[in-house]
Amino acid sequence: MLGIVGVAGTFGPLHKGHKILLRKAFEVGEHVLVALTTESMLQRKEVKGKIPPYEIRKHNLEQFLNGEGYQGRYKIIPLEDPYGVAITLREQEGIVVSEDTVKGAEQINQIRQKKGMKPLEIVTIKLIHAQDGNPISSTRIRKNEIDPNGNLAK
Repeated sequence: MLGIVGVAGTFGPLHKGHKILLRKAFEVGEHVLVALTTESMLQRKEVKGKIPPYEIRKHNLEQFLNGEGYQGRYKIIPLEDPYGVAITLREQEGIVVSEDTVKGAEQINQIRQKKGMKPLEIVTIKLIHAQDGNPISSTRIRKNEIDPNGNLAK
C-alpha cells in the first residue's frame, strides 16, 4: 500500500465513476488527497453554470467518503490549476486516474522528474459505462442524458 495518493476532479455531480475512482484511491493509499476543482478552474468548463458551487461539491464528497468509512484518511483540498500539489508535495507517492486523464498524470510525473522528485505511481481505472455503452460523465448527467448511476434519462 502507498502512503499518500492523490485524486482530482470536479465531482459535480458525484456519480458512479467518481465513486469507483475514489474507492480505488483508498484501496491503494493509506491517506488520500482529494483535489477538488475550484470555481476559477471551472471557468472553461462546458455548461459551467450547472456545476454546483465548491462548498456543495465538497459537502457531497465528505458525505460519501464518511459514509464509506474513510474518516481520518482523507483531506479535500482546492485545485486551482491542472497539477495542484502533485508537482510540489514530495511525500505524495501515487495518483489515481481514469483512462481519459492518464495523460495528465504522465505530465505531472515529467514535471516532478524535472524538479528532482520521485515520479508518482499511476493507478488507472477503466472508464465506467452507462446503460447506452458510452462513458458516465458529469457533463452527460448535467445534460440530462443519464442519471448518476448511468441509467438513461427518462
